[in-house]
Amino acid sequence: MQSLRFKAIDNLLSREEVSVKTSAKITGIFGENVFTLKTARQFLSDEAYKSLLGSIKNAKKIDRSMGNQIANGLRAWAESKGVTHYTHWFQPLTDLSAEKHDSFFTLKGDGTPIEEFEGAALIQQEPDASSFPSGGLRATFEARGYTAWDPSSSPFIMEISNGKTLCIPTIFVSYTGESLDAKTPLIKALVALDKAAVDVAQYFDKNVAKVTATLGWEQEYFVIDAGMANARPDITMTGRTVFGHAPAKGQQLEDHYFGAIPERIYAYMRDFESESYKLGIPLRTRHNEVAPSQFECAPIFEEANLAVDHNTLLMDIMTRVAKRHGLIVLLHEKPFAGINGSGKHNNWSIATDTGVNLLAPGKTPKTNLMFLTFFVNTIKAVHEYSSLLRASIASAGNDHRLGANEAPPAIISIFIGKYLTEVLNQVETRVGGKFDEQDEAMLKLDIHKTIPELMLDNTDRNRTSPFAFTGNKFEFRAVGSAANCANAMTVLNSIVADTLKQFKKDVDAHIEKGDKKEIAIMQVIQKYIIESKSVLFEGDGYSEEWANEAERRGLPNVKTTPLALDAYISEKSKHLFESNDIYSHSELEARHEIMLEAYIKKVQIEARVIGELATSVILPSAIKYQNILIENIKGLKEAGLGEEAYSNQLSIVNDISKHINAMGTGVRNMIEERKKANVITDNREKAIAYCDNVKGKHFDDIRYHVDKLELVVDDSHWMLPKYREMLFLR
Repeated sequence: MQSLRFKAIDNLLSREEVSVKTSAKITGIFGENVFTLKTARQFLSDEAYKSLLGSIKNAKKIDRSMGNQIANGLRAWAESKGVTHYTHWFQPLTDLSAEKHDSFFTLKGDGTPIEEFEGAALIQQEPDASSFPSGGLRATFEARGYTAWDPSSSPFIMEISNGKTLCIPTIFVSYTGESLDAKTPLIKALVALDKAAVDVAQYFDKNVAKVTATLGWEQEYFVIDAGMANARPDITMTGRTVFGHAPAKGQQLEDHYFGAIPERIYAYMRDFESESYKLGIPLRTRHNEVAPSQFECAPIFEEANLAVDHNTLLMDIMTRVAKRHGLIVLLHEKPFAGINGSGKHNNWSIATDTGVNLLAPGKTPKTNLMFLTFFVNTIKAVHEYSSLLRASIASAGNDHRLGANEAPPAIISIFIGKYLTEVLNQVETRVGGKFDEQDEAMLKLDIHKTIPELMLDNTDRNRTSPFAFTGNKFEFRAVGSAANCANAMTVLNSIVADTLKQFKKDVDAHIEKGDKKEIAIMQVIQKYIIESKSVLFEGDGYSEEWANEAERRGLPNVKTTPLALDAYISEKSKHLFESNDIYSHSELEARHEIMLEAYIKKVQIEARVIGELATSVILPSAIKYQNILIENIKGLKEAGLGEEAYSNQLSIVNDISKHINAMGTGVRNMIEERKKANVITDNREKAIAYCDNVKGKHFDDIRYHVDKLELVVDDSHWMLPKYREMLFLR
């Protein structure tokens, strides 16, 4: 019987092209499946529209008296699009989205069938919470949980096959009020940042009434043929290859990055982009990434909460659309060894309702001082909470990627470029550390005399930095490609909010002592620069010298998830989140447990896949080929030929035996370590055991011997698609 591997290769030769029809103009379809304010104006009464607008603009709860009117308008719009069902779309603590569909159809008391959608169903629902991760917040038998509409993220229509569903973005909380999702704490963090940033921005402009965090994510991903993927149980079960020898050609020629997009992938990109545009996702760029079969897309910046929703939605769209092209999209951070993994760069900034980007230097002394204030406060926040920021991007998948040659190291540092480094040095080294009214040159802070006006290109890019300033924003490069952006954005916005709160207290204390406002601000900025400069690094983050230097500076270098997650439950973190009304202590403890459980389960699944593949797929292939060689040797001996006639075959037989034995020993030892880990009741200790004793001691060793067997076993006997096939055959 032909193996799935060779069937997949054969099918590539007879594959039919998928026809993709897209709009001539993106503007012709953009947002057509979104209940925007413009759409709402057509389907709602003036009263209902004003109520909805007030909820969105002023972050107010939906007026329940208007609920039925808004719901009826939503239903009318959805039905005009052919929708029959609706769902509360939410983001539980699984890094995925969730949905339970209900129909508009119902029966009245007299049996009359009608279509209706009540305000109560729009605003709040009660999905079963018992089967979602809760970290001990809920007992298994306590099923009740609530979803509640987030009006700041517009309802949308998801088209799946020939069906359409109205999706209402919601938060998800337990019966007792604790958050069970990624959206709730993010919204709270954004509220905290808004308040703290407005208080500081009003030192410079009393007209500032709102500050919004913006996010522009860059999504990296791999795309391979679905037939190839289906012939790889490891990809099916874990999203990555646990075995696979490097092909003769990988990415060493550097010929894939920004190269011509393969035709089949181009059709796929146009298809998922079209679906994304309909849902209001403002995708702007597409291109080949560094590794073969790796690609990237990125949108225009949006408000952070909406951007997170859109990225979560995009990953779902990409996965669905890939199937109709006979493709599989891999969002795992490291699906293939020896070539680049995938990240999700989070480009973050903050802007006022007066139209000012607070992380862009201005052209006047006042706006330059405002820029420096928010710039230095962000640096201070990252320095103070670097361990927590590291924890926010920790996962089993990202552990494979961080510190490799395509990703930042686990050491959190900041790159700002030579021009801004010079500015901070000027402030830091002010003689005597004092500023007075005669220091006009310093207080005017004419940054553009030091920095070219073309801020977007005033520094070279440092790809080894996990947190880099890139002209008018910070780029958090260490986020994993499969992650929900909300986790990193919740932490980043929280720590900046907390630092800005402290900054205002420190400045006000100086003002109360009699310092002029500008002098007080400069005094605190200088203090923060001095306290935080150890987190600034302009060099090669991959180098051993930097690891040693970071240790001397006291910067943490936590390389594994079980230890990195400790930062979430430190007293410092608990105080940060509780004082800003983002997480309670119990919510933090629960999230810590959930993330540990996720890590344990993912490594456990990988271990089981490794054991199964090695024993039931690799071993039989190796033995079959070994037996063929043995029969060949016997025949040569019987023909009276000397050992020189079969010395090569004999050498291969010995090599196969050596690798089979080593592989088998490794699998048995790994299973024993897994058994030991499974009886540990404390999740932190269990996660460490899986990390150090199951994964750390055995995964790479078993892989080494399997990959060596791949090199010597007859290609026709090897069951798993090889890297050269998965990465280069389309």
